[in-house]
Amino acid sequence: MQAPLVGVTRKNIVRELSAGITLIAIAIPLNIGYSQIAGLPATAGLYALVVPTIVYALIVSSRQLVASPDAAAAALVASSIGGLAVAGSENYAAMALAQAIISGVLLIAMSVLKLGFLANFLSKPILVGFVGGLALDILVSQCAKMLGIKIDSGGEFVEKLAGLITGLPETNLVSLMISVGVVLVLIGGRKLLPQVPWALIAMIITTVIVALTHADRVGVSVLGPVPSGPPPLTWPQLEWLDWLALVPSAIALTMVTAAEGLLVSRSYGERRGYPTQPDRDLLAFGVGNCAAGLSGSFVMGSSTSRTAAMDQVGSRTQLPSIVLAVGTLLLLLFGTSLLAEIPSPTIGAIVGVAVIPLLGVRDFMSIAKKDRFELTIGAVCFLVTLLIGSIPGILVAFVLALINLAKRSASPAIDVLAANDNPSESLLESAPRGQVTAPGVIVIRMAAPIFFANSNEFSQAVKGAVTAANQNGDHVHSVVIDMEAVTDVDVTAAESMETLREWLDQNDLRLAFSRVRDNAKPRLSRMGILRGSDAVYDTNRAAVSSVSNSDLA
Repeated sequence: MQAPLVGVTRKNIVRELSAGITLIAIAIPLNIGYSQIAGLPATAGLYALVVPTIVYALIVSSRQLVASPDAAAAALVASSIGGLAVAGSENYAAMALAQAIISGVLLIAMSVLKLGFLANFLSKPILVGFVGGLALDILVSQCAKMLGIKIDSGGEFVEKLAGLITGLPETNLVSLMISVGVVLVLIGGRKLLPQVPWALIAMIITTVIVALTHADRVGVSVLGPVPSGPPPLTWPQLEWLDWLALVPSAIALTMVTAAEGLLVSRSYGERRGYPTQPDRDLLAFGVGNCAAGLSGSFVMGSSTSRTAAMDQVGSRTQLPSIVLAVGTLLLLLFGTSLLAEIPSPTIGAIVGVAVIPLLGVRDFMSIAKKDRFELTIGAVCFLVTLLIGSIPGILVAFVLALINLAKRSASPAIDVLAANDNPSESLLESAPRGQVTAPGVIVIRMAAPIFFANSNEFSQAVKGAVTAANQNGDHVHSVVIDMEAVTDVDVTAAESMETLREWLDQNDLRLAFSRVRDNAKPRLSRMGILRGSDAVYDTNRAAVSSVSNSDLA
């Protein structure tokens, strides 16, 4: 395990402790809001900051990555469990705990089996679309809270939006004034003094005002009593069918947690010059989620905003997370009475401002400039997540990822190589269509592994190159396949190559190979692509020279 004090010195300990205080000020109001988004009591968000945070900080390889429930995870919890149980019920809370445990076990399994690469299937456009859809759904709920309008927060997006619009005449003016004030403080304060915990300040000020003026009597909703005491050790009492029903959503949460967590961990490690271990980070998320499920909380993942905040104040260790856990525990033991009068419009405004960057407007604009097809992928994922649900959203995301992968893999670069003027160099230039590499010889390069999606295209490219060269007046007698980029093949590729061999034989064409990778030779031979009688050359130029000379002989 990693000591959370790694990197702490006499010179930076004051800064690290100060960063911990800042983290407390950021995390407590946000986690109260996220627990409400998830349909759980405020304590569920606070409990996540104690035991899960400590065990995560002790294991994770990243010195900076902060783990906690976030807006996207909270929305996914609400949307996935909302159809299985009534929000606020004991069964609903038990399902949230079970979901965290299942996700934790899956993350641990990914770590043990070294399956972190699976998270790479969630490309940036997919993550932007998925998280953006969840963020807009959250934003509608928080806008209703800011206006003092009651809507069904567990309903579908269209229902929430309709409820918000039809409820506008019932807007509570005091709630609106509180929300506007908080938004102005958060946005203005962030521009003037970004290191000041404006969310905590706004929460304290509005709570004091509401308590002194008894604003709850004129319709301003408040948080209400929060039970005191340390996080309880518990086990969700559910039927096995309920556990099974939670598996799809837990898989979705696992993949999003893994993809975003590993990406953020790696980026900060590279930026600040320390190594990270992806499988160890997955283990940390897994154990942290199991701890969350066993201590009354819900799914946790990486918090990009809090990690960025800690980086900005100069923190380079996990000590702030330990300070956060201790501070939250003290609040749970001695200060929960201070939370009862927190106005809901304040929570809505804090969460609303926090999730706006998650809408991904800038990301979508950047993607649109680079690749329209990937923009379409992100937009489809966004709309499916928003209008149909988070689980269909993640399923569509994976399907789109596979389509995108297949689209790119099915059309690799296939070039006929042209000879250059320097005999000491390899043949690297691409020849124009209809040209040969050398008189009677074509060297053709496949710039990717050969498998079911591209094997036929490669075979057709070879036939097309030979046919075009013959039509151009060259008598082709030999085909050399450059295998440098061919790291793997499958059964379909082997069958396609057999068909290509038959065509070459029928047209009196010799087949040879060049630059075959040593680690690929056993599989190529086992598949029947590489045979004992085949000529194999170390370089393309040697192949051209050999087959040309043998033809002359």
